[in-house]
Amino acid sequence: MDFRIKELVNATQQTYGLDNYYLHTNEIYREVTMLGETDYLLSMEWFPSHIKEWKEDYNPEGTAVITLDLLSNNYKSVIFVGGKSYANRTPFQNIELNGVIQWMEAEVGLEYGKQFYLVKEERGEYHFAECIDGIPISPGGRMELRFDAEGRIIFYSVYGQFPSSSLVQKEDYSLTLQAVEPLAKNQLQLIEYPVYEMKHLLPIYGIEEIYITNDGTTTILFEMISGTRARLNIDQVMQWEQADTRQFARTEIRLQEVVTIEQAIAREPHPDSFSITDIEQAQCITAVEIGLSQLYPEESGQWILKTLHRERGHIQATLRKNVSSNRIFQRKLLLFIDTNNYKVINYMDNKLMLDTFDEFKSEGKIAVSHDEAYDKLKGWFEFTPVYVYDPGQKRYVLCGKLDCDYAVKATSGDVVEWGSLE
Repeated sequence: MDFRIKELVNATQQTYGLDNYYLHTNEIYREVTMLGETDYLLSMEWFPSHIKEWKEDYNPEGTAVITLDLLSNNYKSVIFVGGKSYANRTPFQNIELNGVIQWMEAEVGLEYGKQFYLVKEERGEYHFAECIDGIPISPGGRMELRFDAEGRIIFYSVYGQFPSSSLVQKEDYSLTLQAVEPLAKNQLQLIEYPVYEMKHLLPIYGIEEIYITNDGTTTILFEMISGTRARLNIDQVMQWEQADTRQFARTEIRLQEVVTIEQAIAREPHPDSFSITDIEQAQCITAVEIGLSQLYPEESGQWILKTLHRERGHIQATLRKNVSSNRIFQRKLLLFIDTNNYKVINYMDNKLMLDTFDEFKSEGKIAVSHDEAYDKLKGWFEFTPVYVYDPGQKRYVLCGKLDCDYAVKATSGDVVEWGSLE
């Protein structure tokens, strides 16, 4: 074992009281943040000392799976499998809220109330989220901490984005729901919602979550910031005159890349952190066309290539069907492109899941207009300030988040919670 890794392993054992454990495996891997930065992480699996041999594909109860950020030397996650810990020490002197907050401030380097806040508190369990001067961030960092009855950590996780202040465009919030009403009306959509128990498609009016910039002129869709990769918008209908008759052969994709300590020290950029060039874009479009003609030879013109983005050493193409539908779940296709030869080597299609709705029956006729549904629902709208990452500006900008936990049944006009529709 490299002496630098050995030092980190020893420090981890001391910090989390793993005297009753031995290091089973360790590896270094890297991942790309939404901001294009490369994180290097040391992953360790500690087995309880009484487990001498283990040949199963899963970790035994009590295993400590710990991940350390090699740049900051902060722990990203500490998970004891099955909620069972054999640790003989804990870094906590006080597991009440004040003690947890003090430890969290020191661990993540953020100030409570200004840079993160409490989302949920239960007995032995705390959930926090990042904020800017008390205003939530999307996507932002989240923190979770759980203890067992003896006060030992059994779960700790820090995940998501933690942007520096230089990436935040601070301003005073000035939006009102009245000022953005035209945008809010456009967000109210009539959709068919599947009720699985009854095997019905229920027509309802509902709001699709969206962010409106503080000047009230621009919207940022939730799906544009929900991923962790920069996406290149294409929006091109895929057409071909002659299908590729070769049989498509899937290639397995490795989910996690293992790297060396030398790569980590050198801060070598992850291949996924590089932008997709114009030449690569053209090669990918050609690859998508050929791949589609192999997989769906009779569907020329029926697919739209929406985006391209790098994913696990490949380029991933996202496609949607070129048809309009009121179904809440839309047809989606993911193609994985090998950047060595620019060929599609694997794919994911949600058609099988959508086919289950074919036997569902539509429930009743539409009896409520769009305007009537809006009037019924607008009193339930939630419009709150949020700092949102704008991919165009590559900055966090102040927005109003428009959302609603309620919907209107189009057949009766009843206002119902989304959670009660199942």
